[in-house]
Amino acid sequence: MKNIVVLTGAGMSAESGVKTFREAGGLWEGYDVLEVASPEGWRKNKALVLDFYNQRRAQLLKVKPNKGHLALTELESQFDVDIITQNIDDLHERAGSTKVLHLHGELKKVRSELNEHLITETSESIFVGDLASDGQQLRPHIVWFGEEVPEMYKAIQITEKADIFIIIGTSMQVYPAANLINYAPSGIPVYFIDPNPSISERSFPNLKVISENAGTGVPKVVTELLLKNA
Repeated sequence: MKNIVVLTGAGMSAESGVKTFREAGGLWEGYDVLEVASPEGWRKNKALVLDFYNQRRAQLLKVKPNKGHLALTELESQFDVDIITQNIDDLHERAGSTKVLHLHGELKKVRSELNEHLITETSESIFVGDLASDGQQLRPHIVWFGEEVPEMYKAIQITEKADIFIIIGTSMQVYPAANLINYAPSGIPVYFIDPNPSISERSFPNLKVISENAGTGVPKVVTELLLKNA
């Protein structure tokens, strides 16, 4: 069974109503991203950061997977599918995808601020004074600006084994995730789905650009791949 590796970014979830910050000049829901998504912001105002992610967590409970998320699950009928996502939502899992690697953390998880391995799942709000089992303050299980991406090595290993590579809804400007395309085996088919593609078909061999949103572009690519593999 051939292996498809899918890299998804903010555009994957935008049609579900999940707000992004890259389209708003560095603002995320009216906040400077460095105030709510950096170690410095956390040290400066923990209550602000926790409130910000509490709002995002509450918003996540109100949205649903879109046609793009659902289409990707259909690939699993004929392919071994690995999804590597830059998104912190759980929409891939809720759509039914079975192998999802979150590069930048997960909104519905929190962890000890001193032990990144002490992780708890929650859909509830977290406040200053809520502690992990080691007695330390709970913080969002999110990779903030300036922090290492612990799952990157695993993502590289997954990408190196791809037979087909699909990129959806990402600016290809957020590193190190944007560098994954360079780890895909030479000569394999690569699909790039984004309404405002930042790379062209001249950029990489065997690259096909679909200038559409995830909700329309992903089903088209999925249908094409299933028919070719039938």
